[in-house]
Parts: sequence; structure tokens; C-alpha cells
Amino acid sequence: MGMTTFLRVTIALQTLAAFLSAVTAGLLLTTPHGHVLHSASAYTVWVVAVGHVVVAGLVWRPGGGSPRAVLLAAGFLVLVTAQVFLGIAHVKALHVPLGVLLFGVSLVQLSRPSACLPPRGRSRRPGRRASRVAA
Repeated sequence: MGMTTFLRVTIALQTLAAFLSAVTAGLLLTTPHGHVLHSASAYTVWVVAVGHVVVAGLVWRPGGGSPRAVLLAAGFLVLVTAQVFLGIAHVKALHVPLGVLLFGVSLVQLSRPSACLPPRGRSRRPGRRASRVAA
């Protein structure tokens, strides 16, 4: 499995974790121990977001991929970290809309494979020139 495929799998896990966090938010409102599940799902999103940054970094530097993937992953991690702190502080007026935004951003990242590909004109391996095809 190539690193870009691994990055796509990581983004898919991130999207699933964000969705399950929303599901457990509903359980938080309807079951006595829903807060435990929601807390676990929130920290799962955070751990997967950290993994996303690591994998995006591996795709970028050694793999010759786009640095854009690292920026997107780092931005997502910052938002998830803010989300966790807002949840701990019980600031629901910001926590809930940010959760919706996180799921949407993750879904957009998942639907756009171009963020995972190397920039045009570069090969996947550092030190090698991209081949040019005459038109």
C-alpha cells in the first residue's frame, strides 16, 4: 500500500471518527453514561487527527507529496484541539457548530484526492526528474 493510499485511509478514519463523535453527542443527551462515550469519541478524533498530521508529513517529505496535505492536517488538528477544550469548558454555543464544521471539512478532504498527490512536474521520489511527454 502506497503512502498516498495510507493518507486516504487515515482521512477516512478521521471522517468516521468525527461522525461517531456526533452520534455519541446524541447519546450524551439521551443516556445516563453518554458523556463517557462522547469523551472517548472526542479523544479518538484527536488521536486520529495527530496520526493524520504524521502520515501527511511522511507523504510530503520522504514521499515527495504536496505540503498542502500537511497544512490541511495541521489545521484540522488545531480545530479538533479547540473543539476538545470547548467541550471540556461546556461552551456549547461554539462546540456544536465547530463539530459540524469538523465533520464537513473532513468529508471535503476525503472527497478531494488531489490534496494527497504530488505537485505537477515532480516525481514521487526525491532526486528524480519528472518525465516529460511530447504533446
